[in-house]
Amino acid sequence: MNAAAPLALAAAVALLARRAAAAILGIYAAPVTAVLKADQSPLTEADLAAHRLIVAGLGALTPDLPVLSEESAPVPAAVRRQWSTYWLVDPLDGTREFVSRNGEFTVNIALIDRGRPVLGVVQIPVQDRCYVGVPGSGAWRADGDGPRQAIGVAATPADPPRVLGSRSHRGSSLDGFLDALGPHELISAGSSLKFCRLAEGAAEVYPRLGPTSEWDTAAGQAVVEAAGGHVVELSGTALAYNQRPELLNPHFLACAGDPAQWLAFLPQG
Repeated sequence: MNAAAPLALAAAVALLARRAAAAILGIYAAPVTAVLKADQSPLTEADLAAHRLIVAGLGALTPDLPVLSEESAPVPAAVRRQWSTYWLVDPLDGTREFVSRNGEFTVNIALIDRGRPVLGVVQIPVQDRCYVGVPGSGAWRADGDGPRQAIGVAATPADPPRVLGSRSHRGSSLDGFLDALGPHELISAGSSLKFCRLAEGAAEVYPRLGPTSEWDTAAGQAVVEAAGGHVVELSGTALAYNQRPELLNPHFLACAGDPAQWLAFLPQG
């Protein structure tokens, strides 16, 4: 892919994410009914409405690129492995937050090229706020129709360090990390908001030591990396996409600064 292509696509994808957010909010205003999918995660009409809108929009924008959405029909790994460049979408990340009406849900759209996220857009519907990241070209935030504001990860750690944790999926492994870290401030947030908070310097580290799928993380990873941060597996290598038979991520850590300084606090064994 041409290195300039992700940046050229950013404005159109951000507009598409904002349109999907508007469709979600139209459903959010009424009583919400959810059904459970096979993996016991909730599904609402808002997920499906945003999915349909985004898939159609990306198809019109880049007709030659495949689109893989959380709500797409399953695509065999053998087929996915043939994709060098494709779109990876979570049309409504944080459906539990949507159902509980706490506002902490997002629209995630990422462009993956050779296993790496090269463009990420995270839209927060209830705030009409959009985060965009193009690694190598920068990251920014925009509120509504307002101007872009450049964002970057924290240049120096706060004292005590600020740690991001999941609103709905905290586990004992995170407690082990926090115990090893010592004094800290824990900031809870839902969906890919955690990546956005990290990217704009509101926290230093986000250890994810529980299950996530690739569409949960790709857009946020692009924003963090474009803002000067890192998203790595616990081995220290960058989190990559379309490299495994399944669409589940390994455990990972997103951070400002050198990942090694944070990985050292993870429980061993």
